[in-house]
Amino acid sequence: MAQGTHTMICGARDQIVAQLGNRYGERVRSIGLAPRNRIVEVFASDETGSWTITITSADGTTCLIASGDYFETLPPAPRGAPL
Repeated sequence: MAQGTHTMICGARDQIVAQLGNRYGERVRSIGLAPRNRIVEVFASDETGSWTITITSADGTTCLIASGDYFETLPPAPRGAPL
């Protein structure tokens, strides 16, 4: 991608989720509610370590926000522990 440009990939949620599963073996690992009633999800594959973060609007449009490799699940930190 050229520096200074940004291309957002968006589509119907069911199609995006199917592609993440079929192409990369990624399954939803966590979910949260963002401002303006949007849902943020983290998808990851235990086999390959690939991961993708998506955001879904109320109309069902899902956009890819970030992706990468070497996903690792960490145990919960104790309450009050520094990040």
